[in-house]
Amino acid sequence: MSKKADSKKSTAKKTVTKKATLKKVSATKAPVKKAPAKKAPVKKATAKKRTTPISSYKGRKGEKYMSAAMKKHFNAVLIEWREHLKEEMQKTFDHLKNKGESYADPIDRASQEEEFAFELRTRDRERKLINKIASSLEQIKQDDYGYCYACGIEIGVKRLEARPTATHCIDCKTLDEIKEKQLGG
Repeated sequence: MSKKADSKKSTAKKTVTKKATLKKVSATKAPVKKAPAKKAPVKKATAKKRTTPISSYKGRKGEKYMSAAMKKHFNAVLIEWREHLKEEMQKTFDHLKNKGESYADPIDRASQEEEFAFELRTRDRERKLINKIASSLEQIKQDDYGYCYACGIEIGVKRLEARPTATHCIDCKTLDEIKEKQLGG
């Protein structure tokens, strides 16, 4: 029994001394020179993309309603909104084009068709919104933007910030909604 214990101790001592010598050898190795890292080619952006949305309009005290600065602001808001909607339409077109595979399983096929139908309904609403945006941009050019179609008073900057394509003041829009409820409900 004492021979076994002695042999275990001697093997343990050998492994410890081997580890110690390995550490010394690795410490005395010459440092390896690193090759200069190759830089990946920088991709140039094809179009300027705005990362932050246009902030809300802050008018100056005593500023005239629909001044040149105000028109410029709403023009930029409408153009950016229109471009965003067009990008989304293009993404949907590409998605429908690339993912238009037919599945053998009727449930999978129905699920895909429902997804496509939902996307197309959404894009149809956005297409109509793009037409409203174009109309609003035309109103800015004709100096009619920001005034109610029904009564002719100012729509208001806050309302236009919330809905840049608004054509009615809050009072006229509220009356229209009440009439719609009474006729429809």
